Amino acid sequence: MTKREKILEKIKQNPRNVSFDDLDRILRQHGFKCRQPGSGSSHYTYLKDDIRITLPKQNPMRPVYVKMTLKAIEEIEE
Repeated sequence: MTKREKILEKIKQNPRNVSFDDLDRILRQHGFKCRQPGSGSSHYTYLKDDIRITLPKQNPMRPVYVKMTLKAIEEIEE
């Protein structure tokens, strides 16, 4: 099992204790491009094809953002 697969499994098993850095790493490894937040914002936008995800930089991440990220990754892998 690769490091990416281990992180993804960890995230799937416990979506309540996920750091922003873990989600950022997984999204970038799946080919998403990151757009840094503008002045005064803490939200990062990730783009790939027609999929767009906006995540706030907070730790731990709220489960709704984790689930949104996992759904986007599943769409990419199909």
